[in-house]
Amino acid sequence: MELPEGVERILAPNPSMMTGKGTNTYLVSGHAGGCVVIDPGPDDDSHLSAIAQRADALGGMRAILITHGHPDHVEGASHLRDIAQAPILAYSRQGSPVADGTLLDGDTVDAGGIVLRAVYTPGHRFDHLCFLMQQRVALFAGDLMAGEGTVVIAPPEGDLTAYMASLERVKALEPGVILPAHGPAIHEPAVAVDHYIAHRRERELQLLSALATGPATLSVLVKRVYTDVDPALHGMAARSLTAHLLKLEREGRVRATNLASEEVWTLAD
Repeated sequence: MELPEGVERILAPNPSMMTGKGTNTYLVSGHAGGCVVIDPGPDDDSHLSAIAQRADALGGMRAILITHGHPDHVEGASHLRDIAQAPILAYSRQGSPVADGTLLDGDTVDAGGIVLRAVYTPGHRFDHLCFLMQQRVALFAGDLMAGEGTVVIAPPEGDLTAYMASLERVKALEPGVILPAHGPAIHEPAVAVDHYIAHRRERELQLLSALATGPATLSVLVKRVYTDVDPALHGMAARSLTAHLLKLEREGRVRATNLASEEVWTLAD
């Protein structure tokens, strides 16, 4: 089964290089009636109307939950609130200014008889939440993980140290399935998390190896490390590599020197 009982998915019409086939909007509804919407997606009339109509059929919308404040997740939230008269809940109003209320780590939301628990998982963004279904049936992962493609960690909003810790935390929760905001369901969560962690560690080793050949600017490091990536994607790669460099700098393993208009990175002494 692709989705657990009580969970429905409506795909937003916003495909792109960053969103894959589009943003997954989830509706969660238990036997008590009513539903909760997770990540309403873009401000698209047809998409929001489809969400509202399905929510009405399930007994009405109890709340709109936001995993994090990136536009492809939250842009349509205020419009959907106007349609359904349901409150918007997010980790912070700093991250999602449209929020009516905030959810801290461990707070719960009743989705018509199904309990969802907020799990604070910063890294992709400072305000990122996942939502864990009762009995650990499923984890709604937002952009912590993707069913296909990759997750970009872009400072200053993104932080690789926090992201790695969030991956470890999700693995320890042992959810039955991970439901990402982009791509299909992930039915082997532990295997997938291990793959994500291993990929980041491998990239880190590649970066240290690249610096072992001598000091370099970010643009040079991108070319050294991402030898198999289309140069058209080097701008995105630079953002990800910056996250790695900042993590390694905090750990005292690399250092930056400001020369002219660009930083030069070296291995720490």
